[in-house]
Amino acid sequence: MIEIKTKKQALTLGIVFFLLIVIPLSLMAFLIANGMFNVKVTTLKEKALDVIDKKSQDGIKARAVYTADEVAVFLMECKKDLLMATIFPQTEDAYKWLVAENKRPLWRKENNVVEQVPTPIYREIALIDKNGNEKIKIADGQTVPPEKLVNVSNLANTTYKSEDYFATTKTLNKGDVYVSPVTGYYITKAAFENGERFAGIIRFSTPVFSREEFAGVLTLAVDYRHLAKFTDQIIPTEMEVVFEADASTGNYAYMVDSRNFVISHPYDYHIVGLKPDGTSAITLSAQNAEELKQKGEEALNLMQLGFLDPKLPVIAKEAAKGESGIMIYKFGGFTKLVAYAPIRFYASNLTPPAGFGWVAMGLEIEKYNKSLQEIAENIEKGSEKSTATVIIVLIFFMVILFFMMLILLRGITLSKQTETPKGSGDP
Repeated sequence: MIEIKTKKQALTLGIVFFLLIVIPLSLMAFLIANGMFNVKVTTLKEKALDVIDKKSQDGIKARAVYTADEVAVFLMECKKDLLMATIFPQTEDAYKWLVAENKRPLWRKENNVVEQVPTPIYREIALIDKNGNEKIKIADGQTVPPEKLVNVSNLANTTYKSEDYFATTKTLNKGDVYVSPVTGYYITKAAFENGERFAGIIRFSTPVFSREEFAGVLTLAVDYRHLAKFTDQIIPTEMEVVFEADASTGNYAYMVDSRNFVISHPYDYHIVGLKPDGTSAITLSAQNAEELKQKGEEALNLMQLGFLDPKLPVIAKEAAKGESGIMIYKFGGFTKLVAYAPIRFYASNLTPPAGFGWVAMGLEIEKYNKSLQEIAENIEKGSEKSTATVIIVLIFFMVILFFMMLILLRGITLSKQTETPKGSGDP
């Protein structure tokens, strides 16, 4: 009788174990294995991608505005330095001091080592008399000897053989400042791929007076690299700056001036420069695109790129209105998102609302989506690994609990046998 009761208790315990533990755990393992819980993971993943995309757009636009404002502040500081120099003693020492005291770090790469080097902002400072003759000139920190001073009213004598800053500046009122376009020699695609980089200046000039009469012109030439670094070292979707942005990723920034010429770009052969004779490089258009691409000469003016996408001139027009925004366009067969913001710096020849130009933050949508897809796939792989781990853990616990049940049944059986006196039987 005792044996029958023990068997009944064991059977009951087994049924309870099966109903309360085995079935729920098995069902849970089945649901996980068949992806029932992955529905939530997938939904969360999709929502995450949507949030990343929206945040990226907002972040890129905010960064474009911030960078444009940084450029404007930098140019304003240069303008103030020039005006301050008009009250300096007109001596070599005073002008050398101005150059030496105004430095900013530029990144330099040597032997695969990247370091920041304090570098003068100004390549040149020159005092010119009312007839265009240079009286004092400091170039690259050194005094230019008298025999090398020239008359800059003759454009051929200027640094880049075509600069008209003297004739323009002498017509200005006291305190007015003329700011030249970015000026430097054009770099071809072949030269760029061989390691050459665009170099040039932005020239600030203002008239000087003696007893209210025009006495000449004072000019400061800003090292172009200090301007270019604002966009050349940016990856729009990342906060850290880099030595040189890689345009092949489609994720980079560039700068356009008030004439709609590209003046800063990771591919320097897109920057409008001068030929050796001082004439401007030809910019890409519908009529010459194939010819110039074959030559590796691809200087860009946004107003001429409507043949690539009609929205490109629209972006230029919107930025010229002093407006910031986001637009989608096609370039080189790829879909691009661009956030643009005006550089609110003004001078006698740079009037509102266009001002100096604008900053653009570009993102190649196909490549960016591919990057997001890789993130999504990593999430999915992580989810699959987690699912497998959960199933293994559940099976492990089922086995443990099964052995615990056997131990418990054995304990009950031994307990009953101990309670039954030897030689006793049924009544």
